[in-house]
Parts: sequence; structure tokens; C-alpha cells
Amino acid sequence: MLEREEAEAAGPRDGGAKPEATPKEVLGMTLVPGRLPDGSIWRMDIFHAFYFVSFMSTTIGFGEVPHEFSDPQRMWVTLSIYASVIGWLYSIGTLLGLLQDKAFKQALTELRFEKRIRNLKENFFLICGYGETGASLAREMTDRGKHIVVLDRSEDAINMMKMANLREDVPALAVDARIPQALVEAGLENASCRGVIAVTNDSEANLKIALTAKLLNPATTVICRAESRAVEANMASFGTDHIIDPFETFALHLSTALQSPCLYLLLQWLAGSRHGRLSEPIYPPRDGNWVLCGYGRFGKSVYRRLNQEGVDITVIEASPELTGRSKGHFVEGIGTEAVTLEEADIEHAVGLVAGTDNDVNNLSIIMTARMLNPKLFVILRQNLVENESIAHKVGADIVMYPSAIVASRIRSLLVTPLLSLFISQASSEDDPWACKVVSRISGVTGSRPPEVWELEINDEQAHAVYQHIGQGEPLMLRHLLLDPRDRDLRLDCIPLLLVRAQSQQAMPEPDTKLRKGDQLLFCGRSRARRRMEWTLLNEHALAYVMDDASDHRTVLGNWLAAMGWR
Repeated sequence: MLEREEAEAAGPRDGGAKPEATPKEVLGMTLVPGRLPDGSIWRMDIFHAFYFVSFMSTTIGFGEVPHEFSDPQRMWVTLSIYASVIGWLYSIGTLLGLLQDKAFKQALTELRFEKRIRNLKENFFLICGYGETGASLAREMTDRGKHIVVLDRSEDAINMMKMANLREDVPALAVDARIPQALVEAGLENASCRGVIAVTNDSEANLKIALTAKLLNPATTVICRAESRAVEANMASFGTDHIIDPFETFALHLSTALQSPCLYLLLQWLAGSRHGRLSEPIYPPRDGNWVLCGYGRFGKSVYRRLNQEGVDITVIEASPELTGRSKGHFVEGIGTEAVTLEEADIEHAVGLVAGTDNDVNNLSIIMTARMLNPKLFVILRQNLVENESIAHKVGADIVMYPSAIVASRIRSLLVTPLLSLFISQASSEDDPWACKVVSRISGVTGSRPPEVWELEINDEQAHAVYQHIGQGEPLMLRHLLLDPRDRDLRLDCIPLLLVRAQSQQAMPEPDTKLRKGDQLLFCGRSRARRRMEWTLLNEHALAYVMDDASDHRTVLGNWLAAMGWR
């Protein structure tokens, strides 16, 4: 009775709680006096104080029902309370520990990932490796409406992807893509998987991924990055569809720049980034000696191409016991010191390639060399994206960035495959032809890089055009080049390639008659692409550009036309 009255005096029946019954709280209960109904003062003994504090601390609640407890009952209740509290504290702790367990969290993540992959209905590409190349590809492909799935062994890389603000939510998993089961769980055997892209920084890992993909899904397209001739040959032996070596690719581009500067500029404009400004033409010197710093994989590729062009080359290499020696003039050293460059006769050289695998050394080489010979034509190998700002400041004529080269090549293969066909045809043309194309592109795009797109004359991509041709009506390529808002204006775009059956025609004439199934490659401003889509899909817009609008407009359309609206 005394305890109940004291409880009512102490506060509400749902009272707050302490985590445990401390001696200080028990002592306080024995010292604080209470008052009975008759006005007399009483104090709680140690036992009842301990009981009350224990009862309160569990937050179970106050009150004894249906009757007040006896002291033995209260002792039993006290023991029961502590036993139950210890039990549920242990259970909650175990559950929280399980939820924080890395293996358990990984298992839940994999289950959610597998469920998403099973539910994928759209065609997708599997990207293995989310480094600089993978990140660039992911953004470009999602911007173009392509669906992707990403694997990377680094959880940090996957977290970075989730924060990259891509256009769509991309399924991704932190797992080693070399494990066949990981590729299967990522949808390799899914009918919607259209390709596997292996762009990790390990050529051996890319080789294993390519081999697994070809064994488990022979029909899928496999694109791999390879930086070793041995790995490249191994990939080719079992039918890898596209093998990209950034060093050989750049060396080929450099050879193109020596032979045909306008063709090199054309390739840079069409296959490069859509951001920034158009690059200026460059003219690498052919006559005179070049100094090549670094005779590793990149250096050997550049050396072979320059040698084929008849260019004299002096090689500087710090570890010839690892890389070997070139057949021509060879200097042992890093190239960051003036004495080494002077030994390579940098004062009379016309070109310099800073091609080691260390960005700091490459920048140092260029700065030291330019102090000795300010007129050098300079090529810089940039290895890491974080060094882009200082690489730009050094003012190199050409910057070779391996990840950008690989990403650009894969982007062309997957997003605009007709571009590869056009580049192949353009490579067989002479430099004056390429200069004319460059001039036409700059005329429609100004200082901005051109957007490249392709389309096929089918019912999905060009419904209005497809139906028109199906009715036996003639349609010329020039009709697609007119502005559907004002047919007296021409869209800011250029047709680059027409593919029909087995034939290919570069720079097709405007009066070319279109047929069903034709594939067309265009370049120009993005607004021209959007307006062309209007003509392709809307029969009224198509009729307008063909000067036959009055027969196809609705009543509202004719009224708007009469009011001066087009």
C-alpha cells in the first residue's frame, strides 16, 4: 500500500526509465521521505527501494494487478524482470550484430541484385569494371537510352556509381567479375544481354571475362580492353568480337595525323567527347628527330608507327633491362633531367613524346625539354584523370589518355556502329576530301563538337517515312534535311553515310532516293536531330517538308497554316 501511494506521488503510471538500477538511485529512494494519508512521515527501506527502481528501470510499467504482491512475490518478480531484460537485450544485440555483419549484408545485396536482373526485360550491356573507362561508358550509354548492368570488385567504385547521378537507376554489384557465377548472376545467360564489356585495369581479368562470356553465351558481343600483345592474341583465338588496345589505337591516330591532318581532325571531332569545344587542327612535324621518353608498351607502339613513317627517333628509357632497347639511338635515363635530354639532342629535335607510366615524370620531362627547346611538338601521356587540370596547363599539342581512347572506341561500336564504317571508308580517302568534310561540319556546328546519330528507315524509328515509302511514293534524302517548322530552312546536320543491303556510300547526295531498311549516319547539332525526328515520325510534318501539306493537314492544321502557323 505504501509503495503504491508513493508511486502515485512520484509521477504518471507510464513513467520514464533508466537503463539500470544504480546504487545512487536506490539510495535516493531510501532518503527521500514520503507522507502517509494521516500526515506522518515514512521512508522506504533498502529492499523496497531496490525493488521499485528495478521495476521502473525496465519501462514495463507501474502497478500490481490484480492485488498487491507479497514480498516473496516481489522478489520473484524482480528476478524475472532481470532475467527477461537480459534475454531480450541479448536477442536484440544478436539481431543488430547480424544486420551489421558484412557477409549477411552482401548476401542480401546479391539477392536483391539477382531479382532485378531476372526482372529485366529490356536489352542491356554488362560492363565489367567501373574505373575511369567504365564510368565514362556508363554515363554516355545511359544518356543515349542504353540499359547497362555494372560489376566491379571494389565496393567503393559501386558506391561512386550510385552517386554519379546517371540518367537511370543502374543495377550494380561489388563482385569479382572473373568468377563465372558472378557473370551468370549479372545476366550473362539472359536473353536480353546484348554484350559484355570488359574494361578492368587488369588485362588477365579481361581475358578471363571474355573467355567465360564466349563459353556461356557464344551469341553475345564481347568487347575487351587489352594492353598486351599476348593477351590480345589470346582473346582473338577464341573469337572475341572487339579487342581494343589504347596504345596501338593512339599510335595509329598519330600515324594518321602525320599522313593526313584533316582526317585526324575529322576522327577527333566525330569520335571524341560531345562536351567542350572543337579541337584545332594539328600538324606533327615529319622532318627531323623525335625524342621518345619511355619504351614500355606505349613507347613501343609509338616507336613502330613513327618508324614506319620514316621518322628518326631517339629513345630514352630508365629500365632497359625490363623493356629492352630500340634499334636506333638509345639513351638510358628517365628524361626528367636536362643532361639526359641533352644527350638525346633535344635542342635539335622537332618532337617529344613523354610516354612513361608516371604523370609527374611526364610533366617534368615536358617542362625541362621546353626550357631547352621551346619549339618542340609535344605529346603527353596522361595516366590518371585527376591530373587533367595540370596536364592541360602544360600545353601539350596532343594528350594521350588511355581510358578516353577505349571509352570513345566502345561508344562508337555500341551507340553508333555506323560511325566505325564511315571512319573505315574515310581512311581510304585523301586529305583534301577530309578537309572538305571538316569544313562542312564546322559550317553547321560552329565551335561545338558535332552530335553523331544514326537511324534506320523502319516502322519504329521512321514511321511516317516508312509508311510513305510503302505506298510507293518517292522520298529523297534532302526532305529529311529540311526544317519541319520552316521548309525553306535546312537543318544544321550533314549525312555522312548511307548503308543499303551490302553497299555503303559515304557523303550521300541529297537527291538520293530512300528505301525501306536504309541505314543513315548523320552529324550536326542536337536540335537538328530532334527536329528531324519530327519529320520521321509525324506524317503531317513529312507532308509539309515535301510541299504537300494541304492534303494531309487536319482542319485545325489548315486553320493554323492560314493564320501563319507552320
